[in-house]
Amino acid sequence: MILSKVEILDGLRLLDEKAKAAPQLVELSIYGGVALAVAFDMRQATRDVDAVVNGSPDFLRAAVVEVAAKKGWPEDWLNDGVPGFRSANERMVLMESFQGSADGGLRISLPAPEYLFAMKVTAKRPEGIGGSRDISDIEGLARVCGIKNAEQALALVEAFYPSRLIPAKVRFGVEEIMERVASNASTASSLPTLSGGLLSPTAPPQASAGPAEPNASTQPRTPSPFKK
Repeated sequence: MILSKVEILDGLRLLDEKAKAAPQLVELSIYGGVALAVAFDMRQATRDVDAVVNGSPDFLRAAVVEVAAKKGWPEDWLNDGVPGFRSANERMVLMESFQGSADGGLRISLPAPEYLFAMKVTAKRPEGIGGSRDISDIEGLARVCGIKNAEQALALVEAFYPSRLIPAKVRFGVEEIMERVASNASTASSLPTLSGGLLSPTAPPQASAGPAEPNASTQPRTPSPFKK
């Protein structure tokens, strides 16, 4: 099932209302296509919401099922489908519309553009395989971040992931992608932009204290809070 950007935000607002009524503070970190849909003008739809949940998993599991029943969606419309490409040195920003409080609600964080770029590069799949748009996403995020060449791109990736864990094929792929980005740099009208009112401009990046170690080969998958 494909969810539009409008539908995704509506589903999140329903979860927010349920959390405030409980009251429960539920912290979500949202990645992938959803982050591109709600923070940038790069996606208008995605298959589901890939999230990592911190706190109140039992409450959220029930709330997700209730929203699914109300909207006629699959019960796994919000899931733990985030692959193991999360960095130990995450850089996240709050959604202005979902900051939560001591009285409950959703507190939603999204990857900063630079971190999302690094995630996409590390997880890169061929365009079209399994519905992948990784290459197009990387090109768009490179323009958002002001990355002009492969050297800058790889330096940014290595700020989040150890160099030894970046395969040679990824490095070659980045070089090809950045060549296309550079050749299209004059097309200013095609540049993605931040969606107004979604990212809090005052939210500081949230980074862990340790080195950027784990990626797909070393970081364990987060247990699903939505499966018994």
